[in-house]
Amino acid sequence: MTVFAAALDRLFEHPALAAPALWISATSAEERQIRVIARAPDRVTDFGAGRFVSDTTVVDVRVSDLPAPRPGDLILLGAERFVIQGEPLRDRERLIWTLDLRPEGTR
Repeated sequence: MTVFAAALDRLFEHPALAAPALWISATSAEERQIRVIARAPDRVTDFGAGRFVSDTTVVDVRVSDLPAPRPGDLILLGAERFVIQGEPLRDRERLIWTLDLRPEGTR
């Protein structure tokens, strides 16, 4: 394990930074307890001459906790249910997935 990987593990274990969540596969009955670092950045989208700001929900998950997330999989975070939308992206070191989420039941 590299020093960087060990530091990331400490971040994901910290109760003030990371939260427990449940991942549920969209294609099988598989479930897995994971820890996530949630973010809610605003996203700016240009459309013609206008710019639209929308709320987003993004979580970071260790690849060691969740080896193969897919669009359509569910993430239960507290009392909220989210669906992974778009392709999950890994960081440069291939240690962290960034998952773009939307509330379940919305498009």
